[in-house]
Formats: sequence, C-alpha cells, structure tokens
Amino acid sequence: MNLSSIEIFLAVASERSVTKAARALGRVPSNVTTRIQQLEDYLDVLLFSRDGKKMTLTKEGETFLIYANRLAALALEARQAVRPLRPSGTLRLGTMESTAASRLPAALSQFNQMWPDISLQLTLGASRDLARDVLLDVLDCALIARPPKAMLDEDAGLDAELEQLEAEPVFVEDLLLVLPSGHPSIRSAADLRVGSIAALEPGCTYRRIAESWARQSSILQTTELGSYHAILASVATGNAAGVMPKSVLDLMHWPMTSPTHQLATVDTVLIYRKNDRPSAFNAFQEVLGTTRGRGLRLATN
Repeated sequence: MNLSSIEIFLAVASERSVTKAARALGRVPSNVTTRIQQLEDYLDVLLFSRDGKKMTLTKEGETFLIYANRLAALALEARQAVRPLRPSGTLRLGTMESTAASRLPAALSQFNQMWPDISLQLTLGASRDLARDVLLDVLDCALIARPPKAMLDEDAGLDAELEQLEAEPVFVEDLLLVLPSGHPSIRSAADLRVGSIAALEPGCTYRRIAESWARQSSILQTTELGSYHAILASVATGNAAGVMPKSVLDLMHWPMTSPTHQLATVDTVLIYRKNDRPSAFNAFQEVLGTTRGRGLRLATN
C-alpha cells in the first residue's frame, strides 16, 4: 500500500468506474484494475463490488475510504510542511454554479485551512464566459464543462480559445434531463411530451448539449432560468424538462421516482493559461486532487 494506490482507490471510489477513474488519472484502465486488485490482496478484503462496469464500495471499502482520505490529506500536509516557501497572494477561481454546489465544498474548506494566507476570489459563470476570462487573465483558472468535440467543431471561436489553454480533467458528470412526474420514459427527443426545455444561460455547455439533442424533435424552445432550483420548479409545473448534472440533482429534495433521461457524460476540466502557474494555483490544484473523492461522496450520499 502506497500513496499512488491510495490515489487510485479514491479516484475509483469517486467515479464509481475504472474507465472514468483511469481517464481522470491519466492512466490506462488495466493499470487501475491491477492496482485495485493489489490493494485488495494486501488488505485481504474486497473494497468494491463489481456490477458490470459499475464499481460500488463494499462495507469494508466504505471503512477504508475514511482512512484513505486521511492518508491522502496527511501526505499533502507533509509535502507542504517541508517546502521552504508558502504560497500566498490571491487566486482568482472561476467555476460553474453546479460545480460550486456539488464538488467544491470539501476542497475549498481544506484549502482555506491549509493556506490561510491565500485570498480566494470565487466567480460563478457559464463555461464559455469562464474560458474567455481565463484567456484574458481576468481569472487565474476555472472549472468548466468541456463541450464534446462535435460541438467544438461547430464553434471555431471556443475551440481556438481552449487550444490556447491547458485543460486537466477533474470530474465526470452525468448530464440528465429531469422529466415531470408521470412522464413516460423516453429514448429520444421525439418522445418528449413537454413544451420546452428549462436550462441556464446560453453560454452553459449543459444547455447547448441539451439543445443539440432536442433538435431531433419539434421542441426547439428553451426556457432560460437563473438557478437549478428554478429549473426544478419549472419541471414541477409539468410543462418543461430540466437540464442538470446528476450530482446537483442528488443534492436537492426531489422525488426519486421522478423520471430522468441521461443525455451525456461530460468532463469537468480545470483550465489555466499555458506556462502560467502561480504558487497559489499549484496549492489549489493539489488540494483539489486530494479532496476529489470526498467531494463526490458528499454530493451523492
């Protein structure tokens, strides 16, 4: 058991998938599988139950997760303790509203505890606006939803902007269409029985994915709302289907019997300017990686 094994375990626990964990870690899936098996052999317990490609923590895995988080946090603390210079100054961080709500609380809390000398300025916005602000040096970094390649091919401006930035995968979101209670299950946009799609502002990647998908039907109208709570309220009227990531829906008091339809899996990436990594950014990047597993569990439990 070593820190690399702990990191891999936390990634699989976070993503509940070897394939998604491998993508987030920059490893091949076979390597992740082998390391998990070696860790289970060392501990002489099964940490995950396997159901096809889905990886679910066993009771022993839930217990080990507590200690794995402690070990990862302690390792980070030890690395920072022996560094001669402590980062300070201001970090201008941009993020989508959904990421701020479901993924960042654990990371921001630990970051504030470990680096009280860094002033963190948080800006909420749509992915496209955040990417532009990072490129223009309005923000140091941002967490955005990376559009699928087909969508980038249709948007040469955004594609050119992202080509000038570094993009590090951090989370994988399941993008859902939340349907009104009693709505029959759907296979395509042609099966929708509502008058519109409720989503955030036009620069939102999630909205653009949903609108592209909805072109298959006669529903071309999008109701623009300012929050995910407002989107669910619109769904409750029975006249709209709401667009949001599953991690946000899991945080909200919404009947679990209400039908949903998965539109896509979407990468959340940390973007920053090439060759521009201030010490405050490096500190945040490390804390984000350490708390990733805990952030997901808080969002889904």
